Amino acid sequence: MTRFARERRVFFFEEPVFDAEQPALDIRLDQRIHVVVPHLPTGLSQASVRVELRRLLKQLLAANAIEHPLAWYYTPMALTFSRELLPSVVVFDCMDELSAFQGAPRELIDLETELMGRADLVFTGGQSLYEAKRNRHRRIFPFPSSVDVAHFSKARAPQADPDDLADIPHPRLGFFGVIDERMDLDLLAAVAAQRPAWHFVLLGPVVKIDPGVLPRRPNIHYLGMKSYAQLPAYLAGWDVALLPFAKNEATRFISPTKTPEYLAAGRPVVSTSVRDVVRPYGEQHMVKIADTPDAFVAAIEQSLSPQTDAWRRAVDAFLSEMSWDHTWMAMRRLIDEAARTKAAAVDLSLRTPLVAGRADSAAARL
Repeated sequence: MTRFARERRVFFFEEPVFDAEQPALDIRLDQRIHVVVPHLPTGLSQASVRVELRRLLKQLLAANAIEHPLAWYYTPMALTFSRELLPSVVVFDCMDELSAFQGAPRELIDLETELMGRADLVFTGGQSLYEAKRNRHRRIFPFPSSVDVAHFSKARAPQADPDDLADIPHPRLGFFGVIDERMDLDLLAAVAAQRPAWHFVLLGPVVKIDPGVLPRRPNIHYLGMKSYAQLPAYLAGWDVALLPFAKNEATRFISPTKTPEYLAAGRPVVSTSVRDVVRPYGEQHMVKIADTPDAFVAAIEQSLSPQTDAWRRAVDAFLSEMSWDHTWMAMRRLIDEAARTKAAAVDLSLRTPLVAGRADSAAARL
C-alpha cells in the first residue's frame, strides 16, 4: 500500500475498536497512507456495528470527495458494510483461506462467493491458494510474498542486541509473527526439551489461543510484539530462524512472508513442510524442511554451521526478483487494464440501443 500511496490516495479502513462513547473515526497518516480506525461503543449488536460502520464509511467518502474508489478487499467480511460503494474497480486480495481459521464467522464462505462475483480482479497470496481458487474467477493471479531486501538485509551487519535479547544466551533460534493455532506448539515444546541449551525467541502477539497453552520452559522466551522497523535488529542476533507451523487446515494454503524476510536477513531457516515453503525454498535448498522433533533438531544442528558463499549467492539471486516494487508494478498493470475494460463496457452499454420485445429482459438486467 505504500507503493500505491506514491501516486494515489489510500484509505486503509481498519477493524473497529470498541472504546468510544459515540461512533467516530480516527484518521492518521502513516507513510502517506490514511489509516482509518473506527471507534465504536461497547455492547453493540452485530447488526448495529454494521450500521455504524456503513455510516462512518459514507461519512469518510463524503468528507474526502470520493465517488468511485478502487475498492481493495482483504476480507469478504468488509462487504457487510460496504455494499453501497460504487467502485471503479474491485480487487479481492485473498491472502489466506480465512474460513479455515479458528473462530471464522459462519457467513464468511457465502460472503467470499459474493465478493468473487463482484471482483474485477482476484490476487492470491501464494501459489497453493491460487491453485485452490483459480476456477472460481476468470481474472485471478498469484502473487507470492515479496520482500523489502534493503530493510531486512540490515540484519547482516554486526550490531548491538536489543535490550530484551541481550541477556539470552546463544544459540538463539527465532520466530516472528502471530502466535496462534497455526503454530505447532507440541513441536516447539519437544525440540526445546531435547536441547535445553538452545534458546527459542518468539516475537509477536498471542491471538485466538489461550496463552496458558503455550509451552513454558527456561529456554523459551516470549518477547511480545515488535515493530517492523525493529525486526532486523532482532534477526541480527539470531543464529537460525524458524517456521514451526502445524499441519492443519489453517496452514494448508499459507505462504509465509517471513520466509524471504528471514533469508534477506542472511539467517538460515528451518521450516515444517508448508507447501509454499517446500516449493520453491525447500526444493531449491534455501530452507531446510523437517516435521518431527528429531528431524527438526537435526535440521537446526546443520543450520548452526556457517552458511556457504554458494548458499548466500543462490538466496540473493532468488530474492532479487521478489521486490515489492516488482509486485506493485505487476498489480498496477492489471488494475489499469481492468479499469479501462470496465470503463469501455459501461460506455458501450450506454451507447447501444435496446430493442423492445425479447430484449426487455436484457434491458432490465442492464
